[in-house]
Amino acid sequence: MILSQLLNYVAVLFFCVSRASSLDTFIAAVYEHAVILPNATLVPVSPEEALAVMNRNLDLLEGAVTSASKQGAHIIVTPEDGIYGFNFTRESIYPYLEDIPDPQVNWIPCNNPDRFGHTPVQQRLSCLAKDNSIYIVANIGDKKSCNASDPQCPPDGRYQYNTDVVFDSKGKLVARYHKQNLFLNEDQFNAPKEPEVVTFNTTFGKFGIFTCFDILFHDPAVTLVRDSRVDTILFPTAWMNVLPHLSAIEFHSAWAMGMKVNFLASNLHYPLKKMTGNVGIYAPDSPRVFHYDMKTEEGKLLLAQLDSHPHPTPVVNWTSYASGVEAHSMGNQEFTGTVFFDEFTFLELKEIGGNYTVCQRDLCCHLSYKMSEKRSDEVYALGAFDGLHTVEGSYYLQICTLLKCKTTDLHTCGDSVETASTRFEMFSLSGTFGTQYVFPEVLLSEIQLAPGEFQVSSDGRLFSLKPTSGPVLTVTLFGRLYEKDSAPNALSDLTTQALRVMFIVIIPIVYSLDW
Repeated sequence: MILSQLLNYVAVLFFCVSRASSLDTFIAAVYEHAVILPNATLVPVSPEEALAVMNRNLDLLEGAVTSASKQGAHIIVTPEDGIYGFNFTRESIYPYLEDIPDPQVNWIPCNNPDRFGHTPVQQRLSCLAKDNSIYIVANIGDKKSCNASDPQCPPDGRYQYNTDVVFDSKGKLVARYHKQNLFLNEDQFNAPKEPEVVTFNTTFGKFGIFTCFDILFHDPAVTLVRDSRVDTILFPTAWMNVLPHLSAIEFHSAWAMGMKVNFLASNLHYPLKKMTGNVGIYAPDSPRVFHYDMKTEEGKLLLAQLDSHPHPTPVVNWTSYASGVEAHSMGNQEFTGTVFFDEFTFLELKEIGGNYTVCQRDLCCHLSYKMSEKRSDEVYALGAFDGLHTVEGSYYLQICTLLKCKTTDLHTCGDSVETASTRFEMFSLSGTFGTQYVFPEVLLSEIQLAPGEFQVSSDGRLFSLKPTSGPVLTVTLFGRLYEKDSAPNALSDLTTQALRVMFIVIIPIVYSLDW
């Protein structure tokens, strides 16, 4: 009896202590980093030269970490490729790599730097975290030796991974994630054999982590939220803005809302490659803080307070409202337009207000709207896309979008455009989606978000709460059908390859001409 009472007392005491030590809110920091690139990325350099470049970037990151800590931040996220840059070959990246152990080894590099070989970058990150009492999220390269007993071992006898690491406020390595979905030009890295679902617990919530292109795929991104039930996603990225639907602040804030999690996005600041405006701290209900800057060459540190455990929001049935709307015939007024290489079906919005429906395959999109004025120098259209995107990756989309066309020529509907003059008194957008994974986007002129100006209803409507504070670029419901990513109606291999070459070669040239 006495032992039983003692155990009960200990259990109650442990519960009280754990509750007392947990935090209901925390301060998050994200850093947009103006990366210092090596002089040569296509030829190998000496380990000493590689470390010199990394230390120059770490000097800048150290300033951000120190500043964030002084402002009370509990955790800071730094960008993908932020320590050594990009555009490497498999051989030229090698001098920048370190052997990063499994966090289960219980290692504080700052205290024991030589335990796993030569690891100066991990040591410096660990000491930064320890000295500033802050969690640090960073992106570096991992190397793992292999041999002929592994049939997948690369010819050079090693795996190389694009890797996120997390050090806690005592400098301990608590998380290591190898990027699963590599982008087209990441030939210097290997993808892990199986997607890694990486989480860690803190006194201010449960965290998950993935990198850049991972966000467009089910694993590990959706798995972290649906199965691991994390509170907050950490997102180092080297994101190139692609309008109208994949500008960074636009899509990252939409993903946080659609998945109902906190989302901390940190990116490089490199305007020549459209890597800018990629830093933000997002809650499920609204952005807390974000930054878009195409004019300067400097990085940016942002801080905001978040709930450690975001409040649950109602489940959305994304097809409920739209399936009950009677579609009115628009005659032969539909036309096609291209959005990021995908052929949309469009209808021009010819009046100052009204109700429109446009369909493609299984998706019908419904829009009710009223403009503040119907300008003669601007054209808006309602568009629908239901199909497999096959350019820089293969992923199935269902998209309903209200967007501004680049000019009054309907052939420009879907082109990249950054400014507008037309405000909307109201809008309500819905669609007959075949997925529960839909991400609501509202983007205003000059690439600005509209926090607090719109809402998603439980029956699947994205609607305005008040007249928009600025002219509208796009109002979009961006749906992902992960189970159809390998759909048989993909383009031919030859056509797909041609589009990929266009994306890699031509798009950066166009961007450079813009600046």
